[in-house]
Amino acid sequence: MAQDRRTSFTRHHSQDIRSTSAPGGVEHAVRVELDGLVKQMPEGPEKDKFSKEMDDFYRLFQRYHHEKKHSKPLGKSAPDVLIACGRADENERPSDRLSVSASPLIRTPKQQQNTFFTHNNSHHHQPLCRDWEKVRGPKPEDVIAYKDLPAKEFKEVSPLLNKLAVLKLNGGLGTTMGCVGPKSAIEVRDSQTFLDLTVQQIEYLNEVSGADVPLILMNSFNTDEDTSKIVQKYNTHNVSICTFNQSRWPRFKTDSNLPLAHTPENRPGYWYPPGHGDLYEAFANSGLLDQLLEDGKEWVFVSNVDNLGATVDPAILQHMADTGAEFVMEVTDKTKADIKGGTIIDYDGQVRLLEIAQVPKAHVDDFKRVKKFKIFNTNNLWISLKAIKRLVEKHDLELDLIVNHKTTDDGTAVIQLETAVGAAIKHFSNSHGVNVPRSRFLPVKSTSDLFLVTSDLYLLENGQLRMNPKRTFQTVPIVKLGDHFKKVNDYLARFKTPPQILELDHLTVTGDVCFSADVTLEGTVIIVANHGAHIDIPRGAVLNDKVVSGDLRLLDH
Repeated sequence: MAQDRRTSFTRHHSQDIRSTSAPGGVEHAVRVELDGLVKQMPEGPEKDKFSKEMDDFYRLFQRYHHEKKHSKPLGKSAPDVLIACGRADENERPSDRLSVSASPLIRTPKQQQNTFFTHNNSHHHQPLCRDWEKVRGPKPEDVIAYKDLPAKEFKEVSPLLNKLAVLKLNGGLGTTMGCVGPKSAIEVRDSQTFLDLTVQQIEYLNEVSGADVPLILMNSFNTDEDTSKIVQKYNTHNVSICTFNQSRWPRFKTDSNLPLAHTPENRPGYWYPPGHGDLYEAFANSGLLDQLLEDGKEWVFVSNVDNLGATVDPAILQHMADTGAEFVMEVTDKTKADIKGGTIIDYDGQVRLLEIAQVPKAHVDDFKRVKKFKIFNTNNLWISLKAIKRLVEKHDLELDLIVNHKTTDDGTAVIQLETAVGAAIKHFSNSHGVNVPRSRFLPVKSTSDLFLVTSDLYLLENGQLRMNPKRTFQTVPIVKLGDHFKKVNDYLARFKTPPQILELDHLTVTGDVCFSADVTLEGTVIIVANHGAHIDIPRGAVLNDKVVSGDLRLLDH
């Protein structure tokens, strides 16, 4: 496949959408504003692309406006009240969901930032969890155990690999870790970035299998320019790299519902990338979906670019081919750290993804119990390309609508409409989960995660991290680094070298603490520097089940 970025876009007619807007109504006013933005674009492919994006946005806005008008106030009968809040962000763990709200429009102060609606295909007000009694754990056939899949090597599935593409969600910035530019450009191991490791992984599997698996990056307008420059360094590697942009949608004012932008110019704060659920439409609109199908590809493996455990697995690929499944979601066992993670359920006989945000308040504790909901979504997804094309062309993808409330720098209250990619599981045939080992979920969302992946806990082979066999228990330690370590540069300045943690169970560090070289941490270690104090952990120190206080006294824990 050529490495040039695709510039062709498919224009979908929007006549039916516009005819539903009654003159004088809110929807009509928004449609007029969107048409005005489109008219300002010069003729050509970019205008066609932008026009399609505005049509897609308008379709979702109509759903939002319909639900807003028909939602019931707090205190109405529970079965008719839509219950949900959260956000779709590829930089967020499945467990990083917010608590629930009792109504989409009446929320407690802590819940005002993120709220979403759920819908069915008829656009009527029909929340997923309106009847909790219908929520069941997944049927045995809905979640397959990875250990029951026959083991495969890359060479054994070479014909299938030639029908596979790998897609990384690459729309996020590294700002939460104090970095500038795409998060995929952050160095995470041996001076190598997320993107470096991804390229190594695919290059290796292409070499050992003789296949041609392309790498596709779904960028946002925040990451596209920098990513396009970065990928040039891989031109000599044995991997074809293509990129495309997810949509650019306008924020709209909370009071008037009208777009904040008056021109299509990409002014900061006026536009946003609408969550990774936009993958399906943006993938099709870019022309890459059709190109991959023409090239004989049948499946795409989708994952977050910051999940270092999300590598091509030949056993799951063979499973896709053998079962004819159109959608497979990798799930893994919950721990106490994952109690808020979304899970696969059986709802009224249908496989669904249930997020904590969709759970009635009275049942949140029930949802968090590991004994009842034992798995959570890793956001590693295996999807049929033909199925994506079919569902997009028929406009059959009705994903849960996320309403994300924001405030601009000048104090204007605005709304972003977003969707999440995993919510599409309900629309694909024979969709189900595969319960994979925890090693396939290794996200780096914070410097605490970075601490783990840079340590001797993992070995790096062909771009893939694997647990060091010298570790007695194949579990990941709990690490909590305080605010002094929050930004990557601050974190790096506080460790002369990564500590040795093969026998570590738990580490908590707060305050102004620095580590010299060759430090070993074992068991449970808690280091606390009180306000105004400073702690230097000396070179070669071995801390085993210790509490280190502000005056550097070592106490048995």
